[in-house]
Amino acid sequence: MSRIRNRDTKPEVSFRKYIWEKGVRGYRLHVKLKGKPDLYFPTSKVTVFIDGCFWHQCPECFKKPATNKKFWNKKIRENIERDLATDIELCDNGIKVLRLWEHEIRNSTEKAYKKLKKLLQTC
Repeated sequence: MSRIRNRDTKPEVSFRKYIWEKGVRGYRLHVKLKGKPDLYFPTSKVTVFIDGCFWHQCPECFKKPATNKKFWNKKIRENIERDLATDIELCDNGIKVLRLWEHEIRNSTEKAYKKLKKLLQTC
């Protein structure tokens, strides 16, 4: 587990490159907000989290671990609870939250981009 990256993962870098090519600017990386969002747009107060399908229990492609079930169930459950608490706190502070799944970036970066673009246009 020590080799698992918590920032600048392949899906994050891929998504950032894609939105940069589309002309999206004005975001910050590694800001000190609750939950450590992958992208933050300060002018529109929008955060983007790109969640790993395993670590955050994606409803579409999550596969339960075969070994050490007790440990993994607890770990993943705590991740989900922390995500929910983070979303609530950010929303209470007037910050909109967009959560994208790792597989969304892998399968269709364009769809993920459209979600972000739509959210940014409403602000």
